[in-house]
Amino acid sequence: MLFADPRLAPLWLILRLYVGYEWLSAGWGKITNPAGVWVGEKAGVAVSGFLNGAVAKSGGDHPDVAGWYAWFVENVALPNATVFSYMVAYGELLVGIALILGLFTGIAAFFGGFLNANFLLAGTVSSNPLLFILATWLVLGWRVAGWWGLDRWILPRFGVMEHPDTVLADPVRPRQGDPVR
Repeated sequence: MLFADPRLAPLWLILRLYVGYEWLSAGWGKITNPAGVWVGEKAGVAVSGFLNGAVAKSGGDHPDVAGWYAWFVENVALPNATVFSYMVAYGELLVGIALILGLFTGIAAFFGGFLNANFLLAGTVSSNPLLFILATWLVLGWRVAGWWGLDRWILPRFGVMEHPDTVLADPVRPRQGDPVR
């Protein structure tokens, strides 16, 4: 019922709007940053600082960052810091917009959760655990989470059923020899 009944759409709307607002404000703050350290002439500066902090957290007896993730940061993300800076800033903004509009809710929530997971792997806690949990719920409840949003009209065009509650319905099919009900 929780993941398929449109009567629970108001609950999903509240969760979706909260998570969407958090992503929208984070992305907007990065894109409009007057120093231009996320996007613009100094793009990559802020993300390089963040990533270098993650690498620093990978040492010692009890590292906050796993060695394999530190390797990824050093060998893939840091050499491409400018690209990652744009991806993070615009990714956060797009996830926020999609969640607020209820447009491809499950996909947007998945990418929001992916961002949260990467921030957590980089050793940053903040609001990431809560947002990751909520994003996971939104992914699981994607059919109803976007019911009060654009998904209600857009998803049927992609072959997704119009009524989410029919997905879990188990129609009774009479077997041969059974009386018709």
